[in-house]
Amino acid sequence: MSADRAILEEALERGEEEGGPIEFKERLSRGVHLADGRMESLAAQLRHRVLSGNGEATYVVGVTDDGGIAGISPSAFSESMDVLSLLAEEAGAHIENVETWGVGDGPDRGLVGVATVREGSMLETDDEHIVVGTAGHVDHGKSTLVGSLVTGRADDGDGGTRSFLDVQPHEVERGLSADLSYAVYGFGDDGPVHTMNPHRKADRARVVEEADRLVSFVDTVGHEPWLRTTIRGLVGQKLDYGLLTVAADDGPTKTTREHLGILLATELPTIVAITKVDVVSEERIVEVEREVERLLRDVRKTPLRIERHGVDAAVEEIGDAVVPILRTSAVSMEGLDTLDQLFERLPKTNGGGGDFRMYIDRTYSVTGVGAVASGTVMSGSVEAGDELLLGPMPDGRFREVEVRSIEMHYHRVDRAKAGRIVGIALKGVKEPEIERGMVLAPRESDLRPVRSFEADVMVLNHPTRIGSGYEPVIHLETVSEAAVFHPEGGQLLPGDTGRARVEFKFRPYLVEEGQRFVFREGQSKGVGTVTKVYRE
Repeated sequence: MSADRAILEEALERGEEEGGPIEFKERLSRGVHLADGRMESLAAQLRHRVLSGNGEATYVVGVTDDGGIAGISPSAFSESMDVLSLLAEEAGAHIENVETWGVGDGPDRGLVGVATVREGSMLETDDEHIVVGTAGHVDHGKSTLVGSLVTGRADDGDGGTRSFLDVQPHEVERGLSADLSYAVYGFGDDGPVHTMNPHRKADRARVVEEADRLVSFVDTVGHEPWLRTTIRGLVGQKLDYGLLTVAADDGPTKTTREHLGILLATELPTIVAITKVDVVSEERIVEVEREVERLLRDVRKTPLRIERHGVDAAVEEIGDAVVPILRTSAVSMEGLDTLDQLFERLPKTNGGGGDFRMYIDRTYSVTGVGAVASGTVMSGSVEAGDELLLGPMPDGRFREVEVRSIEMHYHRVDRAKAGRIVGIALKGVKEPEIERGMVLAPRESDLRPVRSFEADVMVLNHPTRIGSGYEPVIHLETVSEAAVFHPEGGQLLPGDTGRARVEFKFRPYLVEEGQRFVFREGQSKGVGTVTKVYRE
């Protein structure tokens, strides 16, 4: 039985105590409970219940005053949570968690929910929260390494700690299998703040709440057939750094080269972790280090061995020209202290100033809440209650929506800044109407759809040449869409850099000058930078 279900049953048995921390409501409505004088009175009542519960109160919604099960419609429940959130804010508190149950059958089926209200405003995290994208060949230990980092636990030798990665970045994603995985840990005055039990949402929320500095990981897919998913994870997540893993027993592979090319083509500062050093000899480790160094020099990058030059040098030198390398083992924990030192000290690389922008990566529908859009805040900040534009829709229009609430790694926040991986509950749109690649931006923004643009492109790999009419898939932010290329001069050869006009094949997106993208079709690959857009 869940903790919230236990609270519900306990509350129904005890009834509503006078002045106690549990409150029963059939529903809350804006017209009634936020009317003149009523809001202040109810906020004072909520404040009293929070104080009587030592900083926490429980609101049971969808029941009668005497605790009888009533059940209300999803729209009424959603409005009730909106009103409760406003009352909590007025009382200096916030809704920390909501759990719902369906009651009844057929068209009369309704919802009952338990909302946990906690004292204090919703967390606003630090400005130095960094986001790291992992890459590497399948079975090269990237997920296991991240699992050991965020928990501080050694692996069992069979990749057990990789199970600590949550395939769902927010509570609203429950029950949906995912291709990208997410994890978080942080740092406080006493060192790393680990996720003790990543499968418990409350424990991940604790890390977000306690840490002064957070490190979020976007763990990509290592299988070659899923390179498109890896590109989406590395291009569309507003990453600060890349972490490329190379297994000491296997060495660099074709997939290693593919992933390194994407990381460097998108100008992402990158660290190479040689994993599984516990299972091979010193001679083999040195051999793989040399292979990695040759691979980096082939793409005109300078390798920097952290064991030889130190963490200070790695923090100072990492960037366009220098790629730090270190040895690691999730079993012996070798090198993980060094990674901790790096992630605690590396500066954020994506400043994210300007107006709010978030390209949508996933969408969900949550009972009692409605449509949720998940993604990484690209710039600016967003708050609960903000009025936004969503789009473009397939016909090029933008839809007006409102932010109901925001969650980050299971923790509800009142504000999210650039670099945060968040789920935003939206009012004014249904989940099926939201698509990956759409953008959220302030309502006052002058947004116009783009069907074609000009770009400077570089062909990294192609069997022959790229001619007019070439149709790859474009990966720009979270957009993954078929497009048609028209190179200036009629063609581009492998290794060429030139200009091309690019047209989306099926629908428009929001594209802006300066954005970088990756294109791929079969074994053909390349990168580009948008230089001019043609707005409709």
